[in-house]
Amino acid sequence: MLKNIVMALTLALVILVGTATVFAADPPKPDPSGINIGTAADVVNATSGAPTEVDMEKYKDSEPLATKLSDTIGHNRIAGNMAWTLLCGFLVMFMQVGFALCETGFTRAKNASHTMAMNIMVYGIGMLGFWLCGFALQMGGGGGAATLGGGTLLNSEFTISLFGKSFGLWGGKGFFLVGDAYDATIFTMFLFQMVFMDTAATIPTGAMAERWRFKSFCFYGLFMSALVYPLYANWVWGGGWLSALGSNFGLGHGVLDFAGSSVVHMTGGVAALAGVICLGPRLGKFRADGTPNAIPGHHIPMAVTGCLILAFGWFGFNTGSTLASGDLRIGVIATNTMLASGAGAVAAMCYMWMRHGVPDLSMAANGLLAGLVAITAPCAFVNAPAAVLIGLIAGLLLCVSVLFVERVLKLDDPVGAISVHGVNGAWGLLSLGLFADGTYGDKLNGVDGAVKGLFYGDAGQFFAQCVGVCTNLVFVFVAFYLYFKISNGIVKLRVTPEVESEGLDSEVGVMAYPEFSINKIHR
Repeated sequence: MLKNIVMALTLALVILVGTATVFAADPPKPDPSGINIGTAADVVNATSGAPTEVDMEKYKDSEPLATKLSDTIGHNRIAGNMAWTLLCGFLVMFMQVGFALCETGFTRAKNASHTMAMNIMVYGIGMLGFWLCGFALQMGGGGGAATLGGGTLLNSEFTISLFGKSFGLWGGKGFFLVGDAYDATIFTMFLFQMVFMDTAATIPTGAMAERWRFKSFCFYGLFMSALVYPLYANWVWGGGWLSALGSNFGLGHGVLDFAGSSVVHMTGGVAALAGVICLGPRLGKFRADGTPNAIPGHHIPMAVTGCLILAFGWFGFNTGSTLASGDLRIGVIATNTMLASGAGAVAAMCYMWMRHGVPDLSMAANGLLAGLVAITAPCAFVNAPAAVLIGLIAGLLLCVSVLFVERVLKLDDPVGAISVHGVNGAWGLLSLGLFADGTYGDKLNGVDGAVKGLFYGDAGQFFAQCVGVCTNLVFVFVAFYLYFKISNGIVKLRVTPEVESEGLDSEVGVMAYPEFSINKIHR
């Protein structure tokens, strides 16, 4: 009996020591890029057409198995990436609901239908403008997306030569999605890029709400979707000159904006800045001495609900920009997105609580969005502590910027869009150039090596990001300032004082709250 017990204990000890030795010899290591996850074994029985274990054993040294295995891997990889990209595009489209609720809740009841009308029609008008020529200008020279199986027919970029280098300015193929553009990959790219453009186009509708003539807004939607947004997007995402600053001049990987802090949000925020300057403040916003009056929104629960819907859709916004379900960096991207949003909300709440004595709910909700905007560019390139720091700074920037815009610049932005999207869009682009940690991004924009920011040894990347911010600010502001000034001579930007006092719902023919009298909803 004793002998058996001794033998059992000895065997258990041998197994324990052996197991410890195995783990000590090859300890698990983190894989932040996800590049080492998944092998050929994961393909077996993955679909009805995939090789089975019997196939693997029977044909392991033959060409039929290799062909079948390769075809299955290739087709399913592209199919999965396409489904992933479309699904994320659907999530981004749902963000339009969030914008509509957020902007309408932060404005007054007498203008609720008008604000809703701008949010639904910017989707339709913008979509058609992007279909007509915007997509072609943006992506017509981008060369497609390998993760989606090609799209290489989009190969016509208009360029100029300076300093012996080629500078791409706009694409030349894909108009109306006909001819070479009638392709499954290209149609998938169109849908995904269109909903991003729609987000940028929506941003000024909140900043210019409660006094913007609806007819003027309609023409704006075409100008944004067909021309201004596509041009800057081409320079960053479509193979244009900003993306080539790395290969042409050694500035990191050129301007990088993973999911659109500048391409989408800063573009919308800067356009809003130009529009607010040209449009002027709402009646009663500023006293005779220039100090601002508070004009509260009519439905804060609606606005907060809209912000939370936006936060949900943002997971598609950022992770979908991989254009690949098999890029397992998506876990890092999603978590960074979530962390930055929470940090932004907490920072804004604490700032307002300490400075004004109350945890301002509307500012906290906008702080959530500010964190999301800021992390959108660097989400794929930074670690968790950096994501939290980026969000915290975004929340503080939001509060300081809102007060500066209103009290120093004397501009009237009912929803804080200039600060949320413009200021924090710029911060997001710069933060990539500071905090990118060198674990992701090899071969981006044709440059070898992972992306590193200033704090990880690459000052060139930070300089490239600065160029991107300056370019966006100058190009988008000048384009929209001139547009609003010129178009005002054709179609007035602003409604009459009588319509503004009564409420802009009359412009769209339907009152949001018909049971209220005019006297009850004028504030």
